[in-house]
Amino acid sequence: MTQNDGVLSQEQQQELLEKFDPEAATRKLKGIMGWIVFFGLLAFSLFQLYTAIFGVLTAQLQRSIHLGFALALIFLLFPARKKNLRRNKVAWYDILLALIAVAVGAYWPLLVDELVNRVGRLTSVDFYIGLAAILLVLEATRRTVGLPITIIATIFMIYALYGPYMPGFLAHRGLDLETLVQTMFFTTEGILGTPLGVSSTFIFLFLLFGAFLVKTGVGQYFNDLAVSIAGKRTGGPAKVAIFSSALQGTISGSSVANVVTSGSFTIPMMKKLGYRKEFAGAVEAAASTGGQLMPPIMGAAAFLMVEFIGGGITYWDIAKAAAIPALLYFAGIWIMTHFEAKRVGLRGLKDEEMPDRREVLSKIYLLLPILIVIVLMTTGMSVMRAALWSILATVVVSALKKETRIGFRDMVDALVDGARTALGVAAATAAAGIIVGVVTKTGLGLKLANGLLDLSGGYLIPTLMLTMVAALILGMGSPTTANYVITSTIAAPAIILLGVPDLPAHLFVFYFGIIADITPPVALAAFAAAGVSGGEPIGTGVNAAKLAIAAFIIPYMFVLSPELLMIDTTWYYLIWVIFTAISGMMAIGAGIIGYWLRKLAWYERILGLVGGLLLIYPEGVSDIVGLVIFILLIVLQLAGRGKGTSKAQPAN
Repeated sequence: MTQNDGVLSQEQQQELLEKFDPEAATRKLKGIMGWIVFFGLLAFSLFQLYTAIFGVLTAQLQRSIHLGFALALIFLLFPARKKNLRRNKVAWYDILLALIAVAVGAYWPLLVDELVNRVGRLTSVDFYIGLAAILLVLEATRRTVGLPITIIATIFMIYALYGPYMPGFLAHRGLDLETLVQTMFFTTEGILGTPLGVSSTFIFLFLLFGAFLVKTGVGQYFNDLAVSIAGKRTGGPAKVAIFSSALQGTISGSSVANVVTSGSFTIPMMKKLGYRKEFAGAVEAAASTGGQLMPPIMGAAAFLMVEFIGGGITYWDIAKAAAIPALLYFAGIWIMTHFEAKRVGLRGLKDEEMPDRREVLSKIYLLLPILIVIVLMTTGMSVMRAALWSILATVVVSALKKETRIGFRDMVDALVDGARTALGVAAATAAAGIIVGVVTKTGLGLKLANGLLDLSGGYLIPTLMLTMVAALILGMGSPTTANYVITSTIAAPAIILLGVPDLPAHLFVFYFGIIADITPPVALAAFAAAGVSGGEPIGTGVNAAKLAIAAFIIPYMFVLSPELLMIDTTWYYLIWVIFTAISGMMAIGAGIIGYWLRKLAWYERILGLVGGLLLIYPEGVSDIVGLVIFILLIVLQLAGRGKGTSKAQPAN
């Protein structure tokens, strides 16, 4: 297969990951320290599996042990400065920090009865252990996920301490340092709060599930399956990127990791067939970012949503609700790339460039574990149990053929790899717990929600727009989990106060936290894609945001019309909403790209944009007017067909 020409090597992929994804920038330890880290990661996974099988420990014990493992391993694996990354030795102070982290993680298990009996009365040892926990979490977060979330958590703590000096409605009585430390480490409202609780249960197991899937070779299979389905279509490689990235999203919770793994395969294919570097990178970035929106296994923040919304909602309720918006998102990118391929005149892959379809179909069984997790969750099984059975199913299914079989060594490696990917999530959720703790203790959430409503005049659309901007800004340097925690505790309540149901409000902030990865000026997924394509980073980000225009519209749709999330609706109405939404995206896509059946005149582009927006807006009159414009645009295109065709342009 010649489409593999130009594919990045494993070393090149790792370099890109280290550059754009802080969670991938780890030491490559050897010798005694390498073995210590190896067995530490293995023990971390075995602890999580043990509690998942035999029952989760009490909240403080489960979360503190999880935190202790994560912090100690972070200080051994992640250097204090990136320039020390190639020095594969652990500094003495990192060993000291790791030992303190072990002490912090062991403090609750060793003194649980005494701590429970004291109920808030801290000894001097308690105080210093709690203070150490806060400082270790902040430093571990800085190393694994970057400065932005670390700075935000620090600002929140300063706000808690200096409440009386804050201006206007932000003022509060203030907390002394001892009360702050007590809240942060000796209650379940701070570091050991809900975000870390979700990390120590649901998220860890699904990361393990993803690691086991990778060992079967399912990632490469996604690429082969995508090529066999979409490769021969107009602009086939771009559609392969969209299809494979949607599938990759089921095993990867990182937009950047998705870009580097699938993009190293799809971007060279696109460039070879004539796509501009920036456009090729943009297609992959937009599609890879959408992977976190794609059920059944969405981004880690979706698991947090279960706990934050409460009220008996299950993860399956969230995954089911997100299904149609996710399909619309990928449909929008598909439409835009199709029109661009037609405008430039790009072909699909030739027969000799296609994989053997029989061989591809012979491995379809690799998708069974993903199907099993869907079936188990629809039966009402808990998320943890569904993840456990799916891990077992992955091992069993892999044994059907020798080339996909997972041996004992592969299982051990999967356990180690799963634990390694969980480190950044643990740090981010612990830091997010600091933010939640301050919000809860000071009442900041309600104050900011009311402030947001005052700023928007109490109107829904301006409130949504302000929330969108806040989520995009926070998402520029924060992981999705931390972004969601902040916006769900501050901005989502403002939307809910205006009468929007909880699920649409929380999905709204979840969407924009993810889309921040392709929104300039800091668009990490787009920058990573530019690293693969050799294109200009900002140009790649602009193109990616343009391709993902649906992602900026769909959240408004499901807030204004929750039926799109399959909430209190009928099937015939749902079909109508999907039909008008896809028609609207076709019109908008044609208006933005400037091509449909032929090149669009300037007035046709305006008609496309206006008609598309009217069709997407979920309201009867706007749908009818939009449909009339849509039909008029088709008539104009058919009438002028043959006048505006274009020829293929050379690749940059």
